[in-house]
Amino acid sequence: MDMGRERLTLGLLLRLGILFTAVCVCIHLYLERGWQGASAPLALRRPTKSNQKWGEQSKMKQVSAEEAEELGKSIKRRISYVHKLKKDSLVRKTEGDTEGPSPRCCPPLQLHRKTPRWHIDLEPWASESQSLEDEAKRFLSYITTQQVSCASLRGKKADQEGSIGAWAVCLDPNYKLIRRIESRHCRVYSFGLGVDDRSLESSLAQSGCEVHCFDPSLKQPHLQQAEMWLHRLSVDWRDPSPAVVAQRQYASTKKLATILNDFGHREVDVLKADMESAEWKILENLILERVLDSVGQLLLELHLHWAGFEVGGDEPSVVRYWYSLLKELERSGFHLFHIHSDPAKPHIFLQKNVLNASSAYTLSWVNTQWKPLGKPDRTQK
Repeated sequence: MDMGRERLTLGLLLRLGILFTAVCVCIHLYLERGWQGASAPLALRRPTKSNQKWGEQSKMKQVSAEEAEELGKSIKRRISYVHKLKKDSLVRKTEGDTEGPSPRCCPPLQLHRKTPRWHIDLEPWASESQSLEDEAKRFLSYITTQQVSCASLRGKKADQEGSIGAWAVCLDPNYKLIRRIESRHCRVYSFGLGVDDRSLESSLAQSGCEVHCFDPSLKQPHLQQAEMWLHRLSVDWRDPSPAVVAQRQYASTKKLATILNDFGHREVDVLKADMESAEWKILENLILERVLDSVGQLLLELHLHWAGFEVGGDEPSVVRYWYSLLKELERSGFHLFHIHSDPAKPHIFLQKNVLNASSAYTLSWVNTQWKPLGKPDRTQK
């Protein structure tokens, strides 16, 4: 009988011990979850690493509930303060500038991004009649009016003949080229097809400029001659198809942006181009891709006897398109300083004799807003 009572007592004590252990385990798990929830705001301040020691984790768990509650209140105060600042700024915008702008703690962040464009902005018609004569009169007046005066450097051929010369660069001390030449930091790009007269390029090369002449009719890809680099390449308003490049093993024409990138050049002090009626589409590409931001001076021969490659529309629309391109050039900071018209050229304007205009004009612009980045890297080919 006593033996039965003793077994009953031991069984009861064993069951109570197991129950008590289970209760203790539940309480421990509950408290542990509670501490993890309270320490969550602290994790926002200093993220923990997966390989931290157990001692560091135990210190985080020992933070009191009062500290966690105080930290949560401070975060709420910061959030409410930010909301208040936003609300105050909206109120100031609606009230206007009655009290003047409030001082800023620091200058705003300015992002220099080149926004892509798909078309130029056409200028309004010269008149309501939209006639060829009115458009031609406005256009010819624009290209024959000098906008800034410059002391110029001309080619030797023009100097020997005593003429004004078709090609000239601006050496006015108010602009950058003369100082770049003196410091031997200038770079020149010259584009043409079978060019015979390179006297201007030669003069700039002898002055210390790095001169690159591009001519797709050359037999060798790259050639150094008379202090100038000659390249079997020309500029276009689009890059060639990869299939064409694969067949020819090299591309004879590329966009100016691609050429600059291939040569590792960021800027060009003088860009000279005689593109035989492709100048309008090339100029449009330079404007839309904002490549002209990297050009100090632009020397360009304009051909007016026909619309040009891939320029469509009736005659008044063509002249309006030409004029709009030159106005876009002016808005980019380029101002006309040199004008030349060869009297030996026929007087043909879009296959007609309009206002006795010549069929070709050589114009030179200086970029008054140009800020060169520094010393150019000499090309090694």
